[in-house]
Amino acid sequence: MKKILALAAAAALTAGVSAYAANPFSDVSTDDWAYQAVSDLSDQGVVEGYPDGTFKGERNITRYELAQIIARLMAKEDQLNAEQRATLDKLAGEYADELANLGVRVSNLEKKVGNMYWSGDAKMMYTKNAGKTTADTWKGRMRINAKGQVNDSTYVQGRILTNMWFKDAPADEDGKTTMDRLFVNHNFGKDTSVVLGRQDLTVFSGLQYDDAFDGAKLAYNDGKLDAYAAFGQLNAGKFDSADTAFGGLGYDFGAAKLGAAYFNFTGDKTKAERNFDSIWGANLVVPIDNFSVFGEYWDSNADKADSAWQAGLGYSTLNSAKPGSFDLNVAYNRVGANAYFGGTTYDASDFFDGIKENKELKFWNVFGDVVLQKNVTLHGEYAFNIKNTEDAYDNNSWTVSLNYAF
Repeated sequence: MKKILALAAAAALTAGVSAYAANPFSDVSTDDWAYQAVSDLSDQGVVEGYPDGTFKGERNITRYELAQIIARLMAKEDQLNAEQRATLDKLAGEYADELANLGVRVSNLEKKVGNMYWSGDAKMMYTKNAGKTTADTWKGRMRINAKGQVNDSTYVQGRILTNMWFKDAPADEDGKTTMDRLFVNHNFGKDTSVVLGRQDLTVFSGLQYDDAFDGAKLAYNDGKLDAYAAFGQLNAGKFDSADTAFGGLGYDFGAAKLGAAYFNFTGDKTKAERNFDSIWGANLVVPIDNFSVFGEYWDSNADKADSAWQAGLGYSTLNSAKPGSFDLNVAYNRVGANAYFGGTTYDASDFFDGIKENKELKFWNVFGDVVLQKNVTLHGEYAFNIKNTEDAYDNNSWTVSLNYAF
């Protein structure tokens, strides 16, 4: 098969993905019948030319070269419709051996049953707690995601969760299995979506909140502008069962990423226990090559003691598919008395069971990850110079975990 014919067929799989592409090869003219197909695929990174800037479309394509094209198309599967994905599945099965030699797992064939897709993650973690009256913990977690594709624009997704403790298991919690996420996602075009049900909610880095949310969320994301509005209940820590209307706005300026969020609580429980009925926050990330400077600030309509902020510096080459890649970060944190700091996957929360009344907390922490094998990551964090107004915590603490993705 001629290379240019193979590329024309591949381009049919990505119709609509690329809106515009410049002429990338000197030997493919704008008058060529396959010009648009070749240009689009080059613009998407699916095909590459030769060092001299030519495409050589009249030479026969090898199975290995076609497998490379299929592998790159598989990386763009989320942008394809149901018919295009079905065609790509067939091609992946036909070229499975060549893809295996390229180190590409044919994930659709392995994980897909009908319109169902399966994935998951697991964690084994030991924490040396900073609380003077809190025992160390050694525990594990496994989560399995099930995604059902209803049609080209709608899918249903659930997550099955099991927590386990290797020592001192809390009563009625060890080995308990629940479905902690269940929601419907409907897309309106490629940038707008509505999500209904129990879903993830991460606000910025998760310093303030990173847990479950029950309700409806309307979101828009075009790769630069990220905006959302939602109403429902937050489901963690002091925010548990708190009715709230909230929204967020972020923009990637290239040289910096800026975000803001606002929550208005309507339930009596949150207002009574937290002494506020609204909170707001902002974050800033400035990337500089592999480095980044980051900061986050939160405040409420109560007094200044309810504010919290973090500022830090990071370096990252992290890629879960590349053993030896890593990230490393250092940050300073100040969490005011009565500020919320629990129910979050922000790693320092493993050290502190919330911030108790009249106990402002200040500390430094160093945290990072290294990829040991493909999809196997070692995470570590060390909190030090821990200071608070009532000396409730040790001076330092640490946690380490092995994380698996499948």
